[in-house]
Amino acid sequence: MNAWVHRSGRGLSSAAMAMAMCSAFCPRVPRRSFLGATPALHSIPPASPLRLSARALSSPARASSSASSSPANELPGRIGFLGLGIMGTPMAQNLIKAGYKSSPEEVAAACDVTIAMLADPESAVDVACGKHGAANGMSPGKGYVDVSTVDGATSKLICGHIKGTGALFLEAPVSGSKKPAEDGQLIFLTAGDKALYEMVAPFLDIMGKSKFYLGDVGNGAAMKLVVNMIMGSMMASFSEGLLLSEKVGLDPKVLVEVVSQGAISAPMYSVKGPSMVQSQYPTAFPLKHQQKDMRLALGLAESVSQSTPIAAAANELYKVAKSYGLSDQDFSAVIEALKAKQ
Repeated sequence: MNAWVHRSGRGLSSAAMAMAMCSAFCPRVPRRSFLGATPALHSIPPASPLRLSARALSSPARASSSASSSPANELPGRIGFLGLGIMGTPMAQNLIKAGYKSSPEEVAAACDVTIAMLADPESAVDVACGKHGAANGMSPGKGYVDVSTVDGATSKLICGHIKGTGALFLEAPVSGSKKPAEDGQLIFLTAGDKALYEMVAPFLDIMGKSKFYLGDVGNGAAMKLVVNMIMGSMMASFSEGLLLSEKVGLDPKVLVEVVSQGAISAPMYSVKGPSMVQSQYPTAFPLKHQQKDMRLALGLAESVSQSTPIAAAANELYKVAKSYGLSDQDFSAVIEALKAKQ
C-alpha cells in the first residue's frame, strides 16, 4: 500500500487545524479486481461534529453483479474519503497528537474520486472550496462525490467550484444513520454528472442497499431534505404518543409493540421506541443534525411557498431540545422537550 502522511496544516482555520485529520491512504486498486474481492472500507459513519477533517481511504472492493452498467476497466483506481465519524474521530485525534495533518486538497490530488461526508453546509463548503480545499486538488478526469446533507444552493456552489477545474461532480446525500451505515444499507439520492454516477455505482452498492439518480444537481439535496423533514415530524408525533399513553395509564412499551405491528409501522419506531421508554438516546443520528435538516427543509418549502405547519411545529421542539443540551444525543431525545412542557 502506498501511503502519504502530511504534517502541514497550512491554510486551515484555527478550529479546522486543531481538528484536522492527518493521513491519506490511497493505494492503487487493480482495475480488474473489484468483483469478488473483500472491501476494507465497508461502513460509512455519520459525519462528525468536526469543523474539518480529511481522510482518504481506498482498497480492493467488491460489487454486486448488478451494481453498475459501467465496464470494470472504467472503475476509478483510487478513492478518497473526506469526513470522519464516530469511530474515526478518536483515531484522528491520536494522529493529531503525534503531529500529523493533511489537507483536502492533498487527498483530492492523490485520488481519482473523492467522497465527502460532512456535518453541515458550512463544513461541506469549507472542505470543498476553502483554501487548500478539495477543489484545489481536482483536475479533468477526477470526480467529487458529496454525500453530505446540505441545501440545494450549497450543493450547486460546490458543484461550480469542482466543475470549474474540469472534474466531474455528483451530489449523493444518504438516507440512513449509524446502523444502516455499518451494515451497508444506506440509500443514496444522487444528482449531477451521470458519467460519474455510473463510475462510482459499484462503491455506492457496497455502502448502500439502493441508489436513485435524480437528474440535475440540487434534486438529490431536495429529496434528502424532504425525507428528513418527514422523519423528524414522525419522531415528534411518536414522542407525543408515548407520553400520552403513559399519562392515561397505558404501558408505552405495549404501544411500541402495537405501532410496530400495524399500518403505521416503521423501523424507526421499533428500533428507537424501547430506549425512548427508558429515557435513553444512544446516538445514531444527532439531534442537532436533525434540527439542521428541518431548518433547511423549511427553507426549501419557503422558496416555493409551500405550507409546512406540522414540520414547523416539530422544528420548534427540536430547537427546545437543543436548548436543553441534547444536541449530541440521538434525535429521539426530542421527547425530552415534550416532557419539560408537562
